[in-house]
Amino acid sequence: MRRRSFLKLGTAGIAGTLAAGSGLISWIPRARASVAHTLYITDGYITQPDGKDVYFRGFSSSATALDVPGEQLVCQQGDTVTITVINTLNTTHRFTIDGFADTGDIAPGQQATVQFTPGAGTEGSYLYYDSSNAPYNRLLGLHGGLAVMPANASNELYPGSPTFVQQYFWLFNDIDPVWHGALHDGTTPTTPFKPRYFTVNGLSSRPPNAPGNGDPGVDAMADPRTVLVGSVGDRALVRLFNCGHCTHGMHVHANHMEWLTYNGKRRQDIWKKDILRLDRDMGQVDAIYPFEQPPDAYPPVNTGTYPMHLHDEMTQTAGGGLYLFGAMGEIHFV
Repeated sequence: MRRRSFLKLGTAGIAGTLAAGSGLISWIPRARASVAHTLYITDGYITQPDGKDVYFRGFSSSATALDVPGEQLVCQQGDTVTITVINTLNTTHRFTIDGFADTGDIAPGQQATVQFTPGAGTEGSYLYYDSSNAPYNRLLGLHGGLAVMPANASNELYPGSPTFVQQYFWLFNDIDPVWHGALHDGTTPTTPFKPRYFTVNGLSSRPPNAPGNGDPGVDAMADPRTVLVGSVGDRALVRLFNCGHCTHGMHVHANHMEWLTYNGKRRQDIWKKDILRLDRDMGQVDAIYPFEQPPDAYPPVNTGTYPMHLHDEMTQTAGGGLYLFGAMGEIHFV
C-alpha cells in the first residue's frame, strides 16, 4: 500500500466509539454515549529477534489471542464507559485505570466489569494495567493505552492545547526473559532485573536485510500503530507511556516535538524538545510531532524517512548484542 493511501485510510478509522486502533486514531465529536468493551486476560509465547520464545500475558481481544500491549481504547469526556475483563488464566489478576476504575482481584476463570464516566478536566492519556503483583504483571505485557478526548474537539489533547490532525500511542517496554520465565513458573524473580529485549507497541525493529524487515507483524519500523506518516503542515499527537522498568529518553529526528504533559500534568510552558524523558514504571508524556520542513537539511527537503529511537544504547539491541533490533520506529514525510 502506498504511504499516502495508508494515511487516508488510517484517518478514516475510529469515530464515535470506544474502539481498537490499528494505526492513526481519528475522532469525531458527538453526543455523549454509552460505550462498552471486553478484554480477555490471556498468555503465551512471543518469538524475539534472536529467535528465543519468551512468555507474556496480555489484555487481548479474544480468548484465543495474545495482544501485547492491549488494544488502544478511545472515549470522550462525558461518556459512560463499561469495560468487562475476563480472566482465562489460572492465576489471579486485576484491571486498573488510575483515577477511573479498578476491578479488584479477578479469580481464575472469572470476570469483572467496571463502569466510569470521565468528567471535566479528565481529558488526556491513561495507562490501563494489571496492578496486582506489581510490577511483574505489567512488565509481562498486561497493559494498554486509553485516550479520553475532549467533548467538543477532535484536534486537541485538552481544551486550549496546541492542535493536531492525527494521533498515536507509543507504549515502550523492557523485557527480562529470566523474570518472565520465573513468573510463568509461579515464582517471584530473585535475580536483578536485566532487560534483553526492548519494544515499542510490543514489537522490536528489524534492520534492512534482516529476517522480518518490513513485516508490520514483527517489525516496529513497519508497524502502522507506531510509524508516523504525514506531509509538511501535518501535526501528530503522540501519547507516550513507559510500561517498563528502566528510565528512557525518547529521541526523534528531523524536528523537535512540542512537549505538552509530563506524568499526567499539563506543562505551563510548552518547550520544543528532540529528547523526552520517560520515567521508569509508568512514566507518561504527551507531545506533538510537527511535520515541518527539517530545518537542518541541505538542500531543503519536504519528503524522506527519519528514525525514532531511545537514547540509551542498550535499547537499540536484542539479546544484548543484536544492534538495531530494539525499540525503534520511523517517521515518514510523504
